[in-house]
Amino acid sequence: MPAFPVTRLRRLRRTESLRDLVRETRVTVNDLIYPIFVEEEIDTPVPIASMPGVSRIPERDLEREVEAIARDGIKALLVFGVSHHKDASGSDACRPDGLVARMVRAAKRAAPDLVVIPDICFCEYTDHGHCGVIEHGHVDNDATIENLARQAIVAADAGADIIAPSAMMDGQVAAIRAGLDGAGHGEIPIMAYSTKFASAFYGPFRAASGCDLKGDRKTYQMDPMNGREALLESALDEAEGADMLMVKPGLPYLDVLARLRDRTSLPIAVYQVSGEYAMIKLAAAAGAINERAIVRETLGAFKRAGADLIFSYFARDIAREGW
Repeated sequence: MPAFPVTRLRRLRRTESLRDLVRETRVTVNDLIYPIFVEEEIDTPVPIASMPGVSRIPERDLEREVEAIARDGIKALLVFGVSHHKDASGSDACRPDGLVARMVRAAKRAAPDLVVIPDICFCEYTDHGHCGVIEHGHVDNDATIENLARQAIVAADAGADIIAPSAMMDGQVAAIRAGLDGAGHGEIPIMAYSTKFASAFYGPFRAASGCDLKGDRKTYQMDPMNGREALLESALDEAEGADMLMVKPGLPYLDVLARLRDRTSLPIAVYQVSGEYAMIKLAAAAGAINERAIVRETLGAFKRAGADLIFSYFARDIAREGW
């Protein structure tokens, strides 16, 4: 008799039921966070041409939209503001009656059980588009982290469930933790954008957030070629008191995500950014790929590499249609 293999892995792949039974990695709506863009002083939604299916939500409609998002089954929301009141320091983001605070209060009124996460940064609120205070032609790290702490306190006062600083300033987590604790918000967790690369994948986000950047962010966001530094960035944020870490973007940095998973016990989020979303949408519209299958595969890759949470513009579709 010819020698046949004793181990036949195909035995467990014969039917959909068997494949479901032994599947190692699963993605559910509980793993997903849905990002939205909220614009003040507009009356109707503004579609984002480079992100098909995504629009800026008028602030006046935010409560109604959040109610609908919650009904669809979304459990957590990341909120970006599109400001009409920009200045050199992004001061509107630090005002108790500014757009950040108003968005958080409206979202919590609409869906008290929804986890509301405001993006803590200044790029949407500065007239130069950088993430902080400009001094002598450069972003002043220490002046910026003081402002980030103020913004975080304003967001927490308004009812934010998680503070998510994305400015990539050295020491920002420690400054925000001290500010929150001093303001009586010691229970509010910090989800640090701890490994955030200066990526070409952010292009469509610029249009979505109304951020007209003058220059680039390479002096404070990470060089995409650096893997060891990426791990160090996250280790520093963990040491400063971050409760959760993040890798952004997602798909090009699965190696970083997997290596970080081996080094920390903290929850890790990954952000499937605007460029990743746009590539899938535009390729699907051209008939080159199956959108649903690709979304499932990419989200599964994030989970398999070690992510606990995934920020994705596909989250609402998945919640609504059960992909």
